[in-house]
Amino acid sequence: MIEGQPLPHYQPLIDTATGRIAGYEAFARLRRDNGEVVSAGPLFNSTDVEQHELLQLDRTVRRLALEHFQATPAGFLSLNISPKWLAQVSLEAPLPSLSLLEEVGLPAEQVVFEIAGLEGDPDRLKEVVARYHEAGIRVAVDDFGTGYSMLDQVIALEPDFLKLDIQLLHSATGGSRNSSDFVKSLALVAEKSGCWIIAEGVETEEHLHFALDCGARYVQGYLFGAAQESFVPEDTFQPLFSHLRDQYVQSKLAERGRLRELRLSLSGLFRELREWLDRGGKPEQLRAPAQYPWLLRFFLCDAYGTQISPNYEWTGEWWQQDPRYLDHNWSWRPYFYRILAASGEDRVILSNRYRDASSNRQCMTSGLFIDDGRHLLLVDIDVGRLRP
Repeated sequence: MIEGQPLPHYQPLIDTATGRIAGYEAFARLRRDNGEVVSAGPLFNSTDVEQHELLQLDRTVRRLALEHFQATPAGFLSLNISPKWLAQVSLEAPLPSLSLLEEVGLPAEQVVFEIAGLEGDPDRLKEVVARYHEAGIRVAVDDFGTGYSMLDQVIALEPDFLKLDIQLLHSATGGSRNSSDFVKSLALVAEKSGCWIIAEGVETEEHLHFALDCGARYVQGYLFGAAQESFVPEDTFQPLFSHLRDQYVQSKLAERGRLRELRLSLSGLFRELREWLDRGGKPEQLRAPAQYPWLLRFFLCDAYGTQISPNYEWTGEWWQQDPRYLDHNWSWRPYFYRILAASGEDRVILSNRYRDASSNRQCMTSGLFIDDGRHLLLVDIDVGRLRP
């Protein structure tokens, strides 16, 4: 038996373009007899509560939230809908959520249905989502990147929003480069599929910066307030967001400055290596790379990307030659065509970060065509040794 009076609480979603509140997500709460308000979330994962009680609680909170939101002049309300309930409704009859929305009288464009998990019959779920879209309601997929959020199912549903999983977001900002790259890849998938990203669980400035890196259109989390029983003016968090956004921009400008310094250093390194090659390219004539502590290795390819020299790697005392990659062709690397496009411009091109297979380090590669485009000089950079 569920104890307490059901009621909704609302957490704001901040529009990263304006810093204003763009909408709210509604959460189920229970008010105990002593006045204490507790989350009803754990009940939905409990085996001790009957499903019909949970369904009644869910619909009661949903109705209250819609009725409360009618007084809000703008923005949208995001309501969680469990695939468990969707699996039980009849597709021959009007969908309960659509009927409820019609009863309350809130415009469909002010509502987002947030589907938490994609378990169940994917064809049935796709049909339900299509009916939501026909009614003018936007759809979000929660916990994208984990659990049941299969990529192929997500693409098939054609949602309007994808919510990055909170645990992935926290892992990505907790020092895990793999998690960071994975989340950014998910965000890129969302962008390519025409979805807007919502980053939830934004609790720190670092979380916000990473969400902005991912191109998040909306952010929500304790950094901008916990869920509350009432709505607040839309510009409540605008000063705070503007300050944090300006800090983010400053950090990006500083990062750009560091990349500019790196390119200048690379220009000097390429100049030294070209002079060394002009003198015959003898290993014993190579200088210690004291000015370039980030240098992992360099090597020479022909114009088509096939390696024609060994790898030259500095051990800390001498240059070591590694011939294992002779005749390997690197034209499949994404950076190759960026360098090719800059051929003849004498510009230093930098790749995106990637994990180097032989050293297991985070690397970038820079390249320059030399000898009138007959050869390609490539330098691998140890990102971990760059100036922070």
